[in-house]
Amino acid sequence: MTTTDATVTSTTGPAEGGPAGTPEACHGESPAGPHGYSPQKDQHLKRLRRIEGQIRGLQRMVDEDVYCIDILTQVSASTKALQSFALQLLQEHLRHCVADAARKGGDEIDAKVEEASAAIARLLRT
Repeated sequence: MTTTDATVTSTTGPAEGGPAGTPEACHGESPAGPHGYSPQKDQHLKRLRRIEGQIRGLQRMVDEDVYCIDILTQVSASTKALQSFALQLLQEHLRHCVADAARKGGDEIDAKVEEASAAIARLLRT
């Protein structure tokens, strides 16, 4: 799988965003973008490719019958890398989408805060 064709689906309910399960754009633009992470998109893709390499390394370690603890150490590093990526993405969402909703006021801010709170709750469950 490449980072350009990956599709993420939720097992806990509809996708983030609108009530029908479709992602909702921050500024009324297309759900495909731009988003808070858009200016750093190349950096994010580079980071995700590095994480993908870590996962491939795990596969190779298992294939080569590497010692269990060494594999677990690599699992931990890969997990931390994904968590760090998620936190950065969340921060960008708060700075971009939630801040924009706060400027607009009304019900939109409540929806964005609820959306961010749900994302934080999912991150904490992992």
